[in-house]
Amino acid sequence: MEINNTIIEPGTNTTIELNVSKLPSGTVISLYAHVFRSKKPGPTILITGGVHGDEINGVEIVRRAVAQKLFNKLKCGTVITIPLVNLYGFNNFSRDLPDGKDVNRSFPGSHIGSLAARVASTITRHIIPIVDMGIDFHTGGSSIYNYPQIRANSEDAASIALANIFAPPLILESGLLAKSFRKECFKHNVPMVVFEGGESLRIDALSITEGINGIKRVLNHYQMTADEVPVQKPVTYQSQTWMRATASGIFVAQKQSGEWVKKGELMGYITDPYTSKIHKVTAKRDAFIFGHDNKSVVNVGKALFHICY
Repeated sequence: MEINNTIIEPGTNTTIELNVSKLPSGTVISLYAHVFRSKKPGPTILITGGVHGDEINGVEIVRRAVAQKLFNKLKCGTVITIPLVNLYGFNNFSRDLPDGKDVNRSFPGSHIGSLAARVASTITRHIIPIVDMGIDFHTGGSSIYNYPQIRANSEDAASIALANIFAPPLILESGLLAKSFRKECFKHNVPMVVFEGGESLRIDALSITEGINGIKRVLNHYQMTADEVPVQKPVTYQSQTWMRATASGIFVAQKQSGEWVKKGELMGYITDPYTSKIHKVTAKRDAFIFGHDNKSVVNVGKALFHICY
């Protein structure tokens, strides 16, 4: 295996530094890929975190998997981990890069483009061509909390299969976003799934546990390891929508992600800061809540709950 002119022999573990660019201060922006190779052939799995710099649960899942030495003694195959894709965003508590661009909307990228395009290009040129599948770890954006879930391309049977092997509590079958990491992998015939869990800038123990257990299930399935891991059967949905505020004010939630609701059930209420008037928020259908906004001050039309059915 060769990455950026560096040969990684079977049976070795190493870290490859992929130089991306420099900031005006002279600070070098690099990607660090940890490569773990068995002596025996097998699949090559890519595991990434921190594509959005403020989504630290993903970074911690990948970091913790490496720290726990899950990949140090593979029975076969190769694992490549990049715990932190967006170094700049991580250091600045930001989803994006200094030009306001989103790495996950910049693929395949360009080695002479913006910083986001250069990060994407580095992965497209050096990493995607040598892997067989990928798991990209994310977190709910801004103040959104996401219940642990996998999002997989509904038009790609291999991605759906990988999602079921990972076996999170919830699988959402969804399409591919333009210029996303997942779509670029699809163009290279590399099944890629996205794990979502927790809220940006906050550590969530449940999401981290589910993420690490999912990694173990994938490794076990391909006979790369034989770790003990709980077995669970995920629930799969294709339809999803947001429930939105019908008034402005202070929202007091009565439900949260991970809960089922029945049509007509109270999910929360919105109070008026000047009067005793209350607007009830009730479920429009039977559904499962897989995301919610933790902001309490809302404007009319604000997304409150992400539900699937």
